[in-house]
Amino acid sequence: MLKVGLTGGIGSGKSAVARRLAECGAVVIDSDRVAREVVAPGTEGLAEIVAAFSDRVLDADGALDRAALGALVFADETARRRLEAITHPRVRARSAELAAAAEPDAIVVNDVPLLVEVGLAPTYHLVVVVQTEVATRLARLARDRGMDRAEAERRIAAQADDARRRAAADVLLTNDGSLADLHAAVDALWRERLRPYEANLRERRPARSDRVVLAEADPTWPQQYARLAARIRHAVAPADLRIDHIGSTAVPGLAAKDVIDIQLTVPTLADADGPLAERLAAAGFPRLPGEWWDNPRPPGSGRWEKRLHGSADPGRPVHLHVRPVDSPGWRYALLMRDHLRADPDQRAAYLVLKRELAASAPDSVTWTTAKDPWFDEEHLRAEQWAAQTGWRP
Repeated sequence: MLKVGLTGGIGSGKSAVARRLAECGAVVIDSDRVAREVVAPGTEGLAEIVAAFSDRVLDADGALDRAALGALVFADETARRRLEAITHPRVRARSAELAAAAEPDAIVVNDVPLLVEVGLAPTYHLVVVVQTEVATRLARLARDRGMDRAEAERRIAAQADDARRRAAADVLLTNDGSLADLHAAVDALWRERLRPYEANLRERRPARSDRVVLAEADPTWPQQYARLAARIRHAVAPADLRIDHIGSTAVPGLAAKDVIDIQLTVPTLADADGPLAERLAAAGFPRLPGEWWDNPRPPGSGRWEKRLHGSADPGRPVHLHVRPVDSPGWRYALLMRDHLRADPDQRAAYLVLKRELAASAPDSVTWTTAKDPWFDEEHLRAEQWAAQTGWRP
């Protein structure tokens, strides 16, 4: 099933997004609600909290006084971490039980306030972050929760800042407008990305486009790669496999097709099959059907075989090249990237070629074939550069 992590700072409107997703048909697991459940009267969770913080955190009925506990932990990082060590494992375990009970074709949305803070982003197929200006959040906390400004500011400061949440976001929903605006954005996300993503994931079907559209260099490509790499690393664990950002989106300032190329290094090509391929598919990176290889450099030698996976996410095209360590294709991908990063003249020449071909080669097969002569020459230049500089992959 498709697993979506939803987060946002306190007062951002995350709960409104969760409610709208539930109306669309998502199975929403509210971590705050689960957190209350695991520390309800009579639970081991509550007993451990009392042992750590004393019965000062209980109300007259013996239930957890969340305001009293909050006053203790939000001003004390050590205390907060002690509380998190008690509650977070229990919340994760209960959330996993609820997700396992959902239908196989469900879209499960985990509403997790501290998703970024506790490093859970790589465990989801997609992370949605709700972002709202701090002034708006302060006003909402005063209006909706009766929270005074000093307490609201302490709560906001105790969470990740907007920059950290943006870095974790596959989807950023800005909630500074009306509720109708927010609902429209959520509806579009559900219709255009989440539903197709779920179907692709279930069918182990990569989302593909054979059209060649050249995009201007995007400074967020490396950050997008980092999110994808973390997801892949989580999927293949405990194996500790090398993962690299390759291709044009790995070269700063270079226009490219908006496809993130990633190289996953395996000991042998046989290791790319079986359980590894299934783990990648389950994480949202299904294998493309058929046989795949790279054209050899220089031409004439045997083809460089590989495995090629794509992305089930229609909103983030990916080519995941699985190549054996020290194989010619593996080395070539790293060498071309590093040489283009180091040589501005060749980077400029390649950009000119790409712009010319984008106008005349509208499909990916023609595009790839038309670039071969230039890359045959570039390979020689790159090898000379590697010998002169002592480059190693």
